[in-house]
Amino acid sequence: MKLYTYLNYGGNCEEAFRFYEKHLGGKITMMMTHGDQPDQRNVPLEWKKAIVHARMKIGDTILMGADIPPDRFMPMRSAYLSLIVNSSEDAERIYALLKEGGEIFMPMEETFYAFRFAMLRDRFGTSWMILHERPMPRE
Repeated sequence: MKLYTYLNYGGNCEEAFRFYEKHLGGKITMMMTHGDQPDQRNVPLEWKKAIVHARMKIGDTILMGADIPPDRFMPMRSAYLSLIVNSSEDAERIYALLKEGGEIFMPMEETFYAFRFAMLRDRFGTSWMILHERPMPRE
């Protein structure tokens, strides 16, 4: 059994996945539009380029997504993609990229459990926690 995260977008799934691929080191392994479906009879013209299913690998994680009608789309609430990075420099770089056009919930700062930690929603509606963890004492 495996558990993956599936994200819905209001029409910008491809843009979001391409952004994550470029800036987070991900690799898109599949991307299909509604126009790629074998039966086109029920696909409205304006949905031909919308993503019906996308899949990408970021580190050891699989992220999947699709476009849904904009009137049904809502930005993520009460759930975050937690991105664990290996340096404060990576945390700051990724934070700067993801906050552009987004909404900051907690600015990048040092905490008792992390050298760098931030919470935000990017311009695509995806909520993120960025974390460069402190080593935890062993019991």
